[in-house]
Amino acid sequence: MRTFSLGAKSFLLLALLAALLAGGAFSAPVTVKGYVLDSACAFTKSLDKPISRECAISCANAGSQLVILAEDGTVYWPIAGTTPSSGQNPKLLPFAGQKVNATGTLYKRGGSTAIVIDKIEAQVASQK
Repeated sequence: MRTFSLGAKSFLLLALLAALLAGGAFSAPVTVKGYVLDSACAFTKSLDKPISRECAISCANAGSQLVILAEDGTVYWPIAGTTPSSGQNPKLLPFAGQKVNATGTLYKRGGSTAIVIDKIEAQVASQK
């Protein structure tokens, strides 16, 4: 029977860890807090919050993807965790123009941050 040295075991453990991290996902669920607004306004108008609920709904219904804009300016792109993928506007549309808490798994790539949302709810007035 063949045994592995401590160095070989350490190498295998580090290789496994590197492979897991290379996927870009943070395994622990995170909660993102921010406004739901359309992606075009988040970038072209440099908004800190939506102009109005009606505006966000109108843009979403016209095809603009809804995103979550955090207070620190991070734009979180909601994505599906399935393949084939699906748009996430139906999940976010009830919260358009509102502050939300969204819990899920984050993915980062090339300066973009995406979230697979497991749970989303409107923030109550006393929350920031």
